[in-house]
Amino acid sequence: MRPLWKGAISFGLVYVPVKLYKATESNDVRFHYLHAKCKTPIQYRKYCPYCQVEVPPEEIVRGYEYEKGKYVILREEDLEGLPQETTRTINLLDFVDLREIDPVYFDRSYYLAPDDGGEKPYALLREALRATNRIGIAKMALRTRTSLAAVRVYHKSLMLNTMIYPEELRPVQELTELNFEVRLHPKEVEMAVTLINTLAAKFEPEKYTDEYHKALREIIEAKIAGKEVAVPVRPEAQKVVDLMEALKASIELVKKEEKAGSRRRRKTS
Repeated sequence: MRPLWKGAISFGLVYVPVKLYKATESNDVRFHYLHAKCKTPIQYRKYCPYCQVEVPPEEIVRGYEYEKGKYVILREEDLEGLPQETTRTINLLDFVDLREIDPVYFDRSYYLAPDDGGEKPYALLREALRATNRIGIAKMALRTRTSLAAVRVYHKSLMLNTMIYPEELRPVQELTELNFEVRLHPKEVEMAVTLINTLAAKFEPEKYTDEYHKALREIIEAKIAGKEVAVPVRPEAQKVVDLMEALKASIELVKKEEKAGSRRRRKTS
């Protein structure tokens, strides 16, 4: 892998040279938009409808729309004095319990690896975080902005998760659909809890697969090979008439599947 960034982690007087790598990759199938008539890729031009010309990069400026159709122009000199992290340092500000952070605040994941000469302080920080069950909250300059980030232990590595700032989280109070009141029978809650407990399992991420992506790749490969693609008929969704009956039926179905699985395991053993 090629590092995206080189710098250092700083906490107290300890300085850890590190390299930053992307920890995830997208499996999305990317499509090009073509002209149906000639199959030529469509071009997207930066065009000014007022001047009726294509605009070159040097004539494009940043504009903030403060009212409909009204813009204030921001130039490079306006942005130079803004407070931001300019050094290649991940400054650990606080050490907190991971359980105190709601997952909604996490954004992207990156691996941190020691750079030349940074192996010992890297291992020191990793083992100290592991021993205290804490993660470091940091600020760092990444790409064009100052990012909030969390540094934590992940297997043998240190992982950096960029985070959103609190003001970037839209208030849940804006969802007017949640302003409802219903009466739940205690038996309904009890049955729902029973169903959840019946389906309880250890989290094993490898057992979850992207069926849509797999099927899409098969369609593309079949088209490349010149084969006809058969699309299965979707079963009609059944309406749930009675909540209690649906819960009971769900629990019974899970129990039957568990018994069938036990029988299969006994036969193969």
